Amino acid sequence: MTRNITVAISLLAISGCESLEQVSDSFRDATPRERYLGSLEMAGLADAALARDWSDAGEAALESPVEVTLPFSEETFVMPAEPRAAAYRVTLERGRKLTVSVRTSESDGGEAARVFVDLFRVPENEEDPHRPIESVDSVPWSYEYEPWRGGEFVIRVQPELLRGGYFTVELGQEAQLAFPVGGSDVGSILSFFGDDRDAGRRRHHGVDIFARRGTPVLAASAGETYGVRETDIGGKVVWVRDSVRQARVYYAHLDGWAVGNDEWVEPGDTLGFVGNSGNARTTPPHLHFGLYRRGRGPDRGPTDPMPFLARPSGEVEAQPDRTLLGGWGRITTDGINLRATPSGPVVGTAEANEIARVLAGAADRGRSSYLIELGTGLRGYLAEDFLELGTEATAPVPVAGGSG
Repeated sequence: MTRNITVAISLLAISGCESLEQVSDSFRDATPRERYLGSLEMAGLADAALARDWSDAGEAALESPVEVTLPFSEETFVMPAEPRAAAYRVTLERGRKLTVSVRTSESDGGEAARVFVDLFRVPENEEDPHRPIESVDSVPWSYEYEPWRGGEFVIRVQPELLRGGYFTVELGQEAQLAFPVGGSDVGSILSFFGDDRDAGRRRHHGVDIFARRGTPVLAASAGETYGVRETDIGGKVVWVRDSVRQARVYYAHLDGWAVGNDEWVEPGDTLGFVGNSGNARTTPPHLHFGLYRRGRGPDRGPTDPMPFLARPSGEVEAQPDRTLLGGWGRITTDGINLRATPSGPVVGTAEANEIARVLAGAADRGRSSYLIELGTGLRGYLAEDFLELGTEATAPVPVAGGSG
C-alpha cells in the first residue's frame, strides 16, 4: 500500500504542484480544529445549536474571507456567547515569505488561550477544498511560511466555544533571501535577469549587484558551500546548496574567497568579496548573483532572484483603540459607504445617526477603520472618521443576520 501511494505521488508530481497537493491532502492528519469538532461529536454535542453555529461560523469565514493587502493588522473583540470566526485572504508573490502573528489579551501576559488558527492555500480550481498548510490550537502564535510558488492564501482565526476576548492578528510579508552584498540593496542592481548577453545569443541568468571592490559578499540563505573554484566565465565563484528552497545559489566574479568547500553557512555569513574576476574583468566590480531551482515544470532551472531579494514596502500600523471594540457607535454622515475590506469594494451604505456595533478595528494602508454591524445585519468596514464611538465595550444586543 505504501509503495502504491509513493508511486502515485511520484507520477502526479510530474503533472504539477496542484495535483501533488491534492494527493498529499488525502493522507494528511486531522487539524486541531477538526479534532475539536470530532470531540464535540463524541460527546454528543455536535447537534447542539451553539456547536452548529460555531462550526458554521468557521466554514462561512473560510468561504468568504476578507481580502486584505499586506501588511495588515486587525484587533477583534468576541463575546464568549457568540460563535464567531475571522478569515483573511492574502496574495503572495513568488519569492515572498508570509508572516503571521496571532495573540489574545490573555497571551499578553497570562496563560495561553485555546484559539484555532489555520493557514490554507486557495486551490486554483475553486471547486476544490482549501488545503491546510499549518494549524494550531493555542496562541500566542507566530509563523513564517515560504511557498514554493506564489498564490492566494487564507488565514482563519476562531476561539473555541464560549471563549471570548480581544484577538489581534498581524499579517506581513518579507523577502525570502537576505541581500548578498554588505551595505547595499536592490538599488545597486544595474543588470537584470533576462538581459541580452553576447549580442543576444544568450540571456543573463541572474542579477549584477555593483559595489566597491572588497565589499563583503554575504550568504543569502543557509546551506552548504561547494564548487568553490575559479572558472573562465564566473571567475572566482561559490555555490551554496539551499535545501529549504530546493535551490542552488551562485556567487560569481569574486575578488577572493572567505570560505572553502563543504562549509555550512548561515544568512549574513561572509563568503568572499566583490570583484570582477572571470569574464567581468573589463567591467566595474560587482557580484553576479544567480538562483537555480530544482524540481519539475516551469519553476525548474534559472530563476529571477529579484522577487526573492526586494524588501516589501510598508509596516503594520498601530491598532485602533481596543476598548471600543464590542461596543456601539453612531454613524455621523449620510450615505457613507461600507466596504468588504478596509480599502475594498462597497457592500452597502449607512445613514447618519444609525447605530452600529463595533466588531473589529483594522490598520490598512496608513488608515484606521472599524468593522461594524448595523441593525439590519449588514457588515462592513468604515473609516474611523465617520463613526462616533462609545467609550467602553459592552455586551451587544442581538441583531438580525445571525453569526458568522
